[in-house]
Amino acid sequence: MPEYFIPTTLGKIHATVSGTGDAMVLWPSMLTDHTLWDRQVEYFADRYTTIAIDPPGHGLSEPLTHHFDFAESARCYVEILDWLGIEWAHLVGNSWGAMTGATITARYPDRVGSAVLMNGTASVAPRRQRIKVMAQARLGRLSARLPDVVERRVSRPVVDHSVIRMFFGPTALRDQPDLTTRISELVHSHDVRSVGLAGESVVSRRPDQHILLAAITSPVLILAGREDPTFPVDEVSRMAAAIVGSEFVVIDNAAHLVAVEAPDTVNALIDDFLDRHPIER
Repeated sequence: MPEYFIPTTLGKIHATVSGTGDAMVLWPSMLTDHTLWDRQVEYFADRYTTIAIDPPGHGLSEPLTHHFDFAESARCYVEILDWLGIEWAHLVGNSWGAMTGATITARYPDRVGSAVLMNGTASVAPRRQRIKVMAQARLGRLSARLPDVVERRVSRPVVDHSVIRMFFGPTALRDQPDLTTRISELVHSHDVRSVGLAGESVVSRRPDQHILLAAITSPVLILAGREDPTFPVDEVSRMAAAIVGSEFVVIDNAAHLVAVEAPDTVNALIDDFLDRHPIER
């Protein structure tokens, strides 16, 4: 599978490209990487050119050096398409990918076919969430200065507990212990300072986007996890309501990472949506 390091406004972005056909860009949640989409790449690569990225500052992408806004985050998508020589793509995003995806779809309508936005929000972060993210960022910066053996014993259990409560609901915790372990290992693989900058930018500083989203004209499917502790169904539904003509589906027995918690369901929903909204350009 070809891998690329694509220069963008927010540093070099690592992308894996597979398959043939119309392009599909897959932008994952914060604290994850392109492997969040493994099951989607496997399913769609026989009909689409899948472009799964490590988001800015995560995975093999270049570490972040400063805070950013959603306009800069959206610009990365355009720069990725330009560098690959692609005119437009279907856009699939989870959480950060959904929020940035909404910005992209509103600001760059000619570069987006259809958009599938999962577990996202158009609202500003509540005070409690902002404080929590800032505390997590400080903990991460502190842990980076600790000897590795101390960091593993002291800060990692705290981070794991926080991430598990943020990402997963009772079904995944009960039925998919391997998944929670996988995500924990992934979280600890990122550059700590870079992830902190991303968290403060995406969560603590995010704007209200309801008015912007009203400008979207592309077909949009919004997915929510019934058990999502980070963006509950009501919050995701308000995002969907801001986008005229969007479709909204709630996935039972799944939480914040629906693409890996319920991949067969998610793949079927995306497949059906794209079939019903063919793009001719």
